[in-house]
Amino acid sequence: MTGLPRIPERWRRPDAALWYTPLALLLLVASFMPGFRSNGTELGGLPDRPFDALAVAAIALQCLPLAGRRRWPVSCFTVISLGFALDQLRGYHTLAGTALPIALISVASLVEHRRRAVAITFSAAYVPLAVALHRLGPGEPPSEFVTFYLAVALAWGVGVWLRNNRAVEAERRRRVAEDTRTAERARIARELHDVVTHHVTAMVVQAEAARYLTAAPDRLDQSLTAVTDTGRRAITDLRHLLDLLNPDHGTPAAPPPVGGLLTLVEQTRRAGQPVEFTEEGAPAASAGSADLVAYRVVQETLTNALKYAHGSATSVRVRHCEQEITVEVSTDGSSSKASPTGGSGRGLTGLRERVDVLGGDFSAGRQPDGGFVVRVRIPAGSPT
Repeated sequence: MTGLPRIPERWRRPDAALWYTPLALLLLVASFMPGFRSNGTELGGLPDRPFDALAVAAIALQCLPLAGRRRWPVSCFTVISLGFALDQLRGYHTLAGTALPIALISVASLVEHRRRAVAITFSAAYVPLAVALHRLGPGEPPSEFVTFYLAVALAWGVGVWLRNNRAVEAERRRRVAEDTRTAERARIARELHDVVTHHVTAMVVQAEAARYLTAAPDRLDQSLTAVTDTGRRAITDLRHLLDLLNPDHGTPAAPPPVGGLLTLVEQTRRAGQPVEFTEEGAPAASAGSADLVAYRVVQETLTNALKYAHGSATSVRVRHCEQEITVEVSTDGSSSKASPTGGSGRGLTGLRERVDVLGGDFSAGRQPDGGFVVRVRIPAGSPT
């Protein structure tokens, strides 16, 4: 049963012989039908000859190779050309001569390295055929042979056009795939930055504080417990991110945990950062990705506060409305490193990209007192 679904797939493949075998058989049968007999290409004006054994051979040589024209275009074109020459020299003038331009289109569109050699060889072989037909026939003017050659050259041009179009389409698909991979790598980098940086920064700050608490066992135990809890949360978030990177994982990113903002604030407070937290309203059920982006904004800005304004008063204000979510996180200027200008800037850039995707507004900069403030407006109901 596993082979049955592959039949439609093989039929849809552009290189499948199924497309060309019926064409070859159709031309073969039509060439013997009385209504189409001797109604094919007539070059040189030779009188029509009744079909005989050589006529059957000429028709077979022109029709049957079409079934393999994609896999062996040059060989098939050579055999079809021989059949066409026999057809014209004997005066059969069968419908099978239609296979010649089809085979020529295949060579021009499929062959990579020997196209010029094939064109030169065919042109050189056409000259003695035209001379022979001119002598055997009633003496048709040379313009007839030139016209036929130009018609064949047109078929060659069609093949070249098809090949160029296919190359352009392949390049377009390659660029789209590359752009998609680049965008996905950027998204993964933002997720890793948001997840890892916040937790690891909190752990580092808490561990640094712990070395000064050896004389206060209770406070030391609290600090080490905070480090342990933060590490567990980091592992959980990383596992979730790895699940998203699984190719078989097709679900969208999980929303922030219930009470996630308060958890972030409490974690930052345990790391020694004084944080004033205000949250107005409740997240809307149809907020979509807005809640997750707001969570990431608070997470990143608190991480920056720990890194660049440790010990400075920090304020977090989040307001949930029916149409939008606004976030404002600020630190005062009591620390000499109150702004995250010493970092890579990747975090704030990632936040700006997240907000821009949802059609929101993002601003970040110094305050007059030397502190730093981030303000974000995110439209609610943005698609996940």
